[in-house]
Amino acid sequence: MSTTVTPPDQTTVPTTDQTAPAVPEAPRQAVPEQTRPAGMASRLLLGNQPRWIRPSAAALLAFTAVLYLWNLEATGYANSFYAAAIQAGTKDWTALLFGSLDAGNAITVDKPPAALWIPALVGRVFGFSPLSMLVPQALMGVAAVGLLYLTIKRVSGPAAGLLAGGALALTPVAALMFRFNNPDALLTLCLVLAAYLTTRAIEKAGWKWLAAAGAVIGLAFLTKMLQGFLIVPGLALAYLWAAPTTLGRRFLHLLAAAGGIALVAGSYIALFQLTPASARPYMAGSETNSFLELTFGYNGLGRITGSEGGIGGGGMPGGGGGGGGFGGNVGFGGAAGITRMFGTSFGGEVSWLLPSALILLGAGLWFTRREARTSRTRAALVLWGGWLLVTAGILSFMSGTVHPYYAVALAPAIAALVGIGAVELWRGRNYLPARITLAATVLAGSVWSAVLLGRDATWLPWMRVAVVILGVLAAAALLLRLDSLQAVPARLRKTATATVVAVSLLAGGLGSTAWTFATAAQPHSGSIPTSGPTASAMGGFGGQNGRAGLTGPGSSGSGLTDGSGLPDGSGLAPNGATDAGSAFGGNAPGGAVPGGAMGPDGSGTANSELTALLKASTAKWSGIVSGASQAASLELATGTNVIALGGWNGGDPYPTLAQFQEMVANGEIGYFISGGGMGGGGGRGGNSEVATWVAANFEAQTVGSSTVYKLTD
Repeated sequence: MSTTVTPPDQTTVPTTDQTAPAVPEAPRQAVPEQTRPAGMASRLLLGNQPRWIRPSAAALLAFTAVLYLWNLEATGYANSFYAAAIQAGTKDWTALLFGSLDAGNAITVDKPPAALWIPALVGRVFGFSPLSMLVPQALMGVAAVGLLYLTIKRVSGPAAGLLAGGALALTPVAALMFRFNNPDALLTLCLVLAAYLTTRAIEKAGWKWLAAAGAVIGLAFLTKMLQGFLIVPGLALAYLWAAPTTLGRRFLHLLAAAGGIALVAGSYIALFQLTPASARPYMAGSETNSFLELTFGYNGLGRITGSEGGIGGGGMPGGGGGGGGFGGNVGFGGAAGITRMFGTSFGGEVSWLLPSALILLGAGLWFTRREARTSRTRAALVLWGGWLLVTAGILSFMSGTVHPYYAVALAPAIAALVGIGAVELWRGRNYLPARITLAATVLAGSVWSAVLLGRDATWLPWMRVAVVILGVLAAAALLLRLDSLQAVPARLRKTATATVVAVSLLAGGLGSTAWTFATAAQPHSGSIPTSGPTASAMGGFGGQNGRAGLTGPGSSGSGLTDGSGLPDGSGLAPNGATDAGSAFGGNAPGGAVPGGAMGPDGSGTANSELTALLKASTAKWSGIVSGASQAASLELATGTNVIALGGWNGGDPYPTLAQFQEMVANGEIGYFISGGGMGGGGGRGGNSEVATWVAANFEAQTVGSSTVYKLTD
């Protein structure tokens, strides 16, 4: 009979004859892992691995690299909001350290700066360009896939690692985010690395590994704040349950992990808070120029409760936006509730294998219920299951800003559970309950894939039928054990086994794979990208298949499908401007751009006259305009510094009228560009006083299609 063994370092690895299942052929008995006979495990530790392991792992990484890097330049600047901040970091070290939107260090992006550091440093070496910004993101995806493979391999062997790594690489939202410049790429990499380090810590009750995991979670916090902490319950519970040491030591070791988090996250918070406000940019998204306020307010509890201010309803682009609104937050993320991850906004991004992962999690915990406390398989299920349930629960029920691409944080957990559960059940398929569970898992995955594919009835309609047929065939083959029927000649059994495995993989993964390839084949720009066969820009209302989406690049529509203003009654014009007669014309998905439309690189195209005017300015900031999207687009178009009046949504209390008047008196701002996007004069602070003062004291001029006020001679 096959066996699962634990080598001297207590790593669970498979033997050559398909290893003992987490589910055995008879009702399970508690068998201490340390007493199970050694097989290939000792050879694995000595580096004498089967020949197929390293080439297959290399092929997985090479495939992922090609998928994420192919034709990457077509994406251009992707999200101009973060692109402008990365550009600023290539010009100025203070901007790099604090995450300024402009190299003049007026105001930051509304996130911590960690996600900007690597692409900005690469841009300093190779010059700022779309590729110097996006290639690091893609390589983070390759690294995440590789780390997931190594993590799952330590628990359930190389086959499970390959399955998990492949599932992550072929998750649509992963392909979307690892080919984009949002912070989620670094966040996902940090989360997977923390899980790997925790897995190593569980093997030998190693507090140093656990402290390192804490430090990585601290870096995740500096990437997307409290979202980086959502995996902590799962990691902590797994270690507390399974680490091979006393309960007291386990608690002490968790304190080491907390120390790692505090060291990394706390040191940066202290640096920001202790730096004089005059020596650093204003903290966007806060009312008091405070990193801590941003953490627990606008980017923290406000996101969950919907109280972060700004415009409502699932928020608007760039990670900003407001809470509440849009009829219970049905704008970008769908209605809050237990089914949100399966809905039209999130479903196509990440839920292809979610039903299978949930089945495998429940079955795995049941079948391992009599394992020794230190069971590595059960510890892994607790770790990844805790990650999945906590993260999915928060995303499902939060009533503030939530965007579908946030779901990339779920992708590693889903992939890990599928890899571990499927391989362990396959090893125990002689046991009828395991066989039934495995068949149900494959069938559920194929049926759900057909449902998701059916949400775009015009795209490859034949595939919906194909995946269901494959699912039925695979489930039947698994139930009947066609790979081991005595009627099948021995020489053909390996072929039969390979066929059953291949059909099962196609049934569960064909839909997700096709959707991922379609996602990678399309350039994406704007602030709320979505996966699928149609390129997306800003995102919004009534998008394709019900997904969030304004009109895509090249569309002649204004954005909102009903042609009206935002349904929260904010009075914004359809193109995101503060009023229909503002200077921000054009059909600009992803945010209106001064006097022009969104360009193919996602940066926006300002009219040539305005661009030339700002380029000719010798002031510290060539201009100031309401809203960060507009400021970012102008920065990318001109290479100059532009102040985002009011931060992301135009509502931050910076600069105040007094600060603005001082800047103007010092000759630091060249032009005031009338109008703006996101928020205009609403939100947390408003900027109407600045606009009123400018209109009363300076003469307006028309430049292209923009209304501009010259502030300095």
